[in-house]
Amino acid sequence: MNKVILIGRLTRDPDVKNTTSGKTVATFTLAVDRRFKNKDGQKEADFVPIVVWGIVQQYLSKGSQVGISGRLQVRSYDDNDGKRRYVTEVIAEEVNFIGGKKDSGNQRQVAEGPPMGLDEDFHLMADDDDIPF
Repeated sequence: MNKVILIGRLTRDPDVKNTTSGKTVATFTLAVDRRFKNKDGQKEADFVPIVVWGIVQQYLSKGSQVGISGRLQVRSYDDNDGKRRYVTEVIAEEVNFIGGKKDSGNQRQVAEGPPMGLDEDFHLMADDDDIPF
């Protein structure tokens, strides 16, 4: 079983690209708070790369709080120097919009999106040829 469930905030606006076959893919990093504090009493976070197939950019922006469920994926590629590189990321299967966006200490509501999951353009699986990065 390969299931990941995360709640966190976007560290930046999604990076949106279209594949040659016309599919939309958005990538962003999700900051997920750890449940404990470090030895100095400070909260820490993990920064998790997320990939979403489908149209979500109009609903998400830096600071948006979301719940993500999906699967963990590890892929590899050879860089320009011929060195093997590995990438670990979460492929989102469901995105839930939680609360508003923090804006200079004030709470501002994010545009309403689909209540559960994504719109009909969402694709759970994609061919490796469709991945634009």
